[in-house]
Amino acid sequence: MADLLHVLPDFDTHPYAHLLPSLEKSLVTTADILTLDAADVARRVQKPVDEIRGLADALLKEIHCQCGFIDYDVSESDDGSRDRTAKSGLASKSEAVAAQWQAISTMDATLDAALAGGIPTGYVTEMTGESGAGKTQFLLSLLLSAQLPPPDGLARSSLYISTEAPLPTTRLSQMLSRHPNLSALPASSKPSLSRILSIQTPDLESQDHILRYQVPVAVRRHNIGLVILDSVAANYRAETERPGARNSAAAMAKRSASLIQLGALLRHLAREENVAVVVANQVADRFAPAVRPTPPSRPPSRNVYGGADGVRASGSARSTPPQRPSSTPTATEEPMTLDHQQRWFTGWGDDDDSTSPSTSQSLKTPSLGLTWTNQIAARIALIKEPKYSEGLDAGGERELVRWRRRMRVVFAAWAAPNEGVEFEIGEGGVRSVGE
Repeated sequence: MADLLHVLPDFDTHPYAHLLPSLEKSLVTTADILTLDAADVARRVQKPVDEIRGLADALLKEIHCQCGFIDYDVSESDDGSRDRTAKSGLASKSEAVAAQWQAISTMDATLDAALAGGIPTGYVTEMTGESGAGKTQFLLSLLLSAQLPPPDGLARSSLYISTEAPLPTTRLSQMLSRHPNLSALPASSKPSLSRILSIQTPDLESQDHILRYQVPVAVRRHNIGLVILDSVAANYRAETERPGARNSAAAMAKRSASLIQLGALLRHLAREENVAVVVANQVADRFAPAVRPTPPSRPPSRNVYGGADGVRASGSARSTPPQRPSSTPTATEEPMTLDHQQRWFTGWGDDDDSTSPSTSQSLKTPSLGLTWTNQIAARIALIKEPKYSEGLDAGGERELVRWRRRMRVVFAAWAAPNEGVEFEIGEGGVRSVGE
């Protein structure tokens, strides 16, 4: 159970201290406790079945609490352990969430409709896309609209945490003066740059300290309703790309544990302080490898060397199965592999024309992998696609006319996935483009 405090950092281990060493020695993970039969785990670690079941029930309750399914009253007993008494179940919890639903508008009705109302509080939302897709422009719009009164905003201040470039105040001023919804407001109700706090985190160490200790204090002191981290991948990339960095399996496992802790920290902040946490993420190119098809089953045939299926008696292979051409866009034929399934949670590759060569060459994958994907409640992909002319130029090639930008919900706890809405970036910010 070496991964227990990485998966559930707030879990109270005191009542199960006598079980954890045996579980760790037998290489039993948190997932094993939750998925395997308690009797099998008990035989493996030589512990009573009832104690293993009790641990599994406690882990499940902790997960339900973190997901918001059940509210608990927490009380500390004399021995230092924490007792939890359920206050409400899923039904009453959903009614309470619906009653206090608050969201930040994008200040565009079509984009808000695609997001089922906007960016809600209480969740960690990721906005991902390649350079120039419009991530920062969306985030700047949210910094301003969060200050608007409900239902367009939260009437609260915003916090912008940058891991790369500083807050572009000049661009914010331009949006304030040019956006039609903002410029028409009276001065008393217009958003102000003075209500936007900003801080830079140059490395992972300072980022962890700021998020863990400074941000909760700032949220309460300045009535902050929106926390933006731009971008979540920059410091992790800097750590892995610096000279002398180790990319061994142990280093990757350490990074995964750090991402799990970061996700738990941001979810706790969003839930306890009722703030909207939005993180920007970078993407990397995704290449579709060639597929090696499974050869048809047939009975083994003997050959002159005394081997079966063309294999010499000495064990050396006479031939290898044929492979598909490398231009095949499908990554794999195995439905349970990551290459096959990632098209439905990355935002790229699940379109009807995703098997065409032009589309397959522009596939992207959000940074930080599957570990980080499991930490967020929603992923919004900003997709930048080239728009070419109909005819060919003198060189026999199609001319690039413009870049088409599209915002789509990949997955979300409050909104259904969709094909996306085309948008453009103007002086006043982002706005949808009519068909």
